Amino acid sequence: MRAIAGDARRSDLGGHTELLLSQGYCVIRDAMPPEIVRALAGDLEPVFDATRLSVGPFYGGTTKRFHGLLRRSPHMAAFVQHVGVLTTVDAILGRHCDSIQLNLTQAIEILPGGVAQPPHRDQDMWPIHSPGVEYLVNVMWPFSSYTAENGATIVWPGSHRRQDEIVIDAAEGVAIEMEPGAALLFLGSTLHAGGANRTHTPRRGMIVSYSLGWLKPYELPWLAYPPEIARSFDPALAALAGYRAHRPNLGTYEGRCPSLMLTGDAGDLGAIDVLRPEQEELIALYRAGAIVPQGRSSAALP
Repeated sequence: MRAIAGDARRSDLGGHTELLLSQGYCVIRDAMPPEIVRALAGDLEPVFDATRLSVGPFYGGTTKRFHGLLRRSPHMAAFVQHVGVLTTVDAILGRHCDSIQLNLTQAIEILPGGVAQPPHRDQDMWPIHSPGVEYLVNVMWPFSSYTAENGATIVWPGSHRRQDEIVIDAAEGVAIEMEPGAALLFLGSTLHAGGANRTHTPRRGMIVSYSLGWLKPYELPWLAYPPEIARSFDPALAALAGYRAHRPNLGTYEGRCPSLMLTGDAGDLGAIDVLRPEQEELIALYRAGAIVPQGRSSAALP
């Protein structure tokens, strides 16, 4: 089925969130100037050319994929830190974590003759699911025109509410046709797949995905962006890319927030708590004797 349903042309960011929650996906047209997309695609072109074909039944032997895009182009940060995208992602994920994180950046090329990807939900990377909790939001950015013929991403609208169905009738799938500059957002619980490329030209684009800050991400950030690279990032980008402890005390280095590795203070050993305010308050109440075992009141304390 060919369609551009779910078009989030509305400028209000709440509309994007509403569409994501109701349909499982939305499209932001004109999210990025096409010239910036062309500049990024140009920076990545030699990497596409040098990358070998993928291996395995999921990735498919007719695709090319590579990662770590923030270190491959200075234009990449604008996509990762897109205000509208981050605001929408935080509205979805922020209710279930203290801070969101960059889950991966992946450039994808589907070569001519490439077969359709098996339908899947990206949340299935993690084996345990909590009802009503979204684990990640994906953002597909096209570098070339996405059409039903060349492998446009296929989504199954409303499939985030049908998670007990591993496969849904192919006729219900929607091929998201869009041009460079647009962005397709879809939930980790939404059934989707890369389409088949029945044309004579490759289809190129990239996925930027964000997940709950307390999950293990798809791409290990400190290997993708070691400190000597991450020091060139602005602090907000470095935090997204893994250099931020998730309260309470998750993702630390030497018991401290890994952001200290970028400021020159990492050599000063000594653990430093990274707690939420309510946790600090709870500890203070306990130490003050205001929290007692169940069945006793604070008035009974000596």
